[in-house]
Amino acid sequence: MTVPLESDLLRTFLAVAETGNVTRAAERVGRTQSAVSMQVRRLEEGVGEALFARGPRGVALTPRGDQLLPYARRVVGLLDETAVAIRTTPLDGPVRIGVPEEWGQTILPRALAAFAERHPAVEVTVRSATSVKQLAALDQDQLDLVVAYVPDRQLEHDVLCVDPTVWAASVGYRLEDRDPVPVALFNDESNWCSRFAIASLQRYGIRYRVAYTSDTLAGLVSVASAGLAIASLSRSVIPSDCRELTAADGFPPIDASRVILKRNPRRSSAAILGMAEMIRKAFQPGEPLR
Repeated sequence: MTVPLESDLLRTFLAVAETGNVTRAAERVGRTQSAVSMQVRRLEEGVGEALFARGPRGVALTPRGDQLLPYARRVVGLLDETAVAIRTTPLDGPVRIGVPEEWGQTILPRALAAFAERHPAVEVTVRSATSVKQLAALDQDQLDLVVAYVPDRQLEHDVLCVDPTVWAASVGYRLEDRDPVPVALFNDESNWCSRFAIASLQRYGIRYRVAYTSDTLAGLVSVASAGLAIASLSRSVIPSDCRELTAADGFPPIDASRVILKRNPRRSSAAILGMAEMIRKAFQPGEPLR
């Protein structure tokens, strides 16, 4: 027997499953309660089993409803994505974007790939470097958009997220065996390390020595993972074989850095604005990229 899984029925099923209530589901899909109940019955008749267990406070999914839920989300999500793609006018032209190494391997590649798929005529150029270099390139009109870290004391309007900089060490690192503590830092082209990282150690009276400096995040991560030193890292990039050093270990956070999106005020186009919106959406928890 072929199960009639019409998209409207699946959309109504999702609304009921996610609200747990027929009344709220009816408001979401713009139908009456009786119409929603009828659609649920049609779907259950097609499946041949109950999808919801009714109770005095609403409804809950049955085991068969639980099985259907992820498929319904995929089908409805794909239909919504298709509708957006068809309605959206393809963009074209160049977009030059600078991204920090911390986010260059996680959220942003997915955002860039989604944007390129929707707008294949846009010529996207990506530059990976430190935030200081990216912001300088933006000021010199070499980039259109920059994702960058700024200290929490610096006011910026377009904040994507807060990603604190902390001290990290390998899971098996024994702090009590190290005095002074060897530390790994970025090469200090902006005095950030002396103003924040080193200052945090001095504030807590921690004896230290700079054992390693690097121009790249990969260098600091490898040193921390190998147990050669503790490293100043953004919390989002601490690898699984390392851990954050907290106040319980005697180490304070270095800085509650903000990740911002900054635009070149001298450049504007539909492609640049579209890319900026895609990046903002990428940093929203649970937000699909479309």
